[in-house]
Amino acid sequence: MNHDTVGIAVAQFAPVASRQSNLDDIETAAHAAARRGARVIVYPEYSSYFVNPFDASLAENAEDLDGPFVRTLTALAADLDVVIVAGLLEKADDGRRVRNTVVAVGGDGIRAVYRKLHLYDAFGQRESDWIEAGELAPAQTFVVDGLRFGLMTCYDLRFPEVARLLADAGVDVALVPAEWVRGPLKEHHWQTLLQARAIENTFFVAAADHTPPLGVGHSMIVDPQGVAIAQVGTATDIAVAHVDPQAIARVRRVNPALELRRFRVTPR
Repeated sequence: MNHDTVGIAVAQFAPVASRQSNLDDIETAAHAAARRGARVIVYPEYSSYFVNPFDASLAENAEDLDGPFVRTLTALAADLDVVIVAGLLEKADDGRRVRNTVVAVGGDGIRAVYRKLHLYDAFGQRESDWIEAGELAPAQTFVVDGLRFGLMTCYDLRFPEVARLLADAGVDVALVPAEWVRGPLKEHHWQTLLQARAIENTFFVAAADHTPPLGVGHSMIVDPQGVAIAQVGTATDIAVAHVDPQAIARVRRVNPALELRRFRVTPR
């Protein structure tokens, strides 16, 4: 292991309708990842609480950003000297719907907060019946060991503009908590989109999914050339990659696609 690399872990598990059970799984994975040198650990979307199908218990189990879920993540991050990135149900304004939020938490508190922009109203699902979409806002980023990390969530992968905005914000690694719902060709879509976002932006992508039967699994870390350099199968497990920050510069010297493009992303 080169001392100049930065350890990134994706932690794959199946969040359930028990906040304590989910926190137990998060803690177990965090200790395993830290032992393998991870400095940033990415967990799935809805890591705080998940039920299928969605029901009123989502709002009942939503928390504020200073609630017990984030406080527990902060204490764990401080203990292990890592940054933890995880999805949680955040309370919304109307009392019925919730926010699908991702937090990046270090031992010093919250480093970044991202609320999912593109809700999963597709493939027969209606996430917007239960979730309030995030407002358009600047890219949410944080820095660990000289690498800039940026946040996005699950269905956002199908909208390349989200990842491009992260690239415009100087992000080196896009982090993608997800609950990528199983279905025909969905594993193929998952891997293809993760690799495409890495290739077109010439940065790293690290994505953590739920395990089957609801998620597709296959959480992975993809390098700037689209190669999966660490990957989990379908079990509850972690994968760790020690990424070289200089890899991005090397790839961009050969493939200066970001520099050569003639369009910018503008909001609708």
